[in-house]
Amino acid sequence: MARTAVVTGGSRGIGAAISKALKQAGYNVAANYGGNDEAAAKFKQETGIPVFKWDVSDYEACTDGLKKVESEVGPVDILVNNAGITRDTMFHRMKPEQWYQVINTNLNSLFNMCRPVIEGMRERSFGRIINISSINGQKGQMGQANYSAAKAGDIGFTKALAQENANKGITVNVIAPGYIATEMVMAVPKDVLEKNIIPQIPVRRLGQPEEIARVVVFLASDDAGFITGSTIAANGGQYMV
Repeated sequence: MARTAVVTGGSRGIGAAISKALKQAGYNVAANYGGNDEAAAKFKQETGIPVFKWDVSDYEACTDGLKKVESEVGPVDILVNNAGITRDTMFHRMKPEQWYQVINTNLNSLFNMCRPVIEGMRERSFGRIINISSINGQKGQMGQANYSAAKAGDIGFTKALAQENANKGITVNVIAPGYIATEMVMAVPKDVLEKNIIPQIPVRRLGQPEEIARVVVFLASDDAGFITGSTIAANGGQYMV
């Protein structure tokens, strides 16, 4: 029987690439999304992947949403925490809501999503949790104190959860992408990309969402059973740890 994978923020950008790659690899995939009904409907129509709408920053919404996934698709074996937002501004101008919105969506969502599924994974002695962090959670970024804090927190959370569950057949890992050619990045003016961003990347190009997706597919597989608590940097050499 095929294993079930849930991808948060799974109908657009990196998340959409992950959802499609997991389906192609033979998993039953459920794509969560937060607000863009039109994009989600288009994604479902094009891919045949079922979509489920809930706010990952709300614990009760996650619990209810995951129950629906498990009843319609199957017990969650693979969880990809990909959903994220930005509310960029310099810290001395940052408003409390800009801080809390990003922390709640990008960090607290990991608790909200992992807590309802971890006991089932432990009972079945198998699980794959893959958290999508960011290069800016590793090196920091001006104007992103909120985002960098949340993404760094994702890495600490991963290491702790990996240690707690390693003897139960559950691996927990992080992917930290650099600049990926998503809608958000491609909205940056072309001259800024070419003069300020790409020259910082040793491979001299943006990453592709499919490149992140391929790392997820590997980490979700049985072949990756000895890899846990790891942070995999997929940034074209822009930041090396």
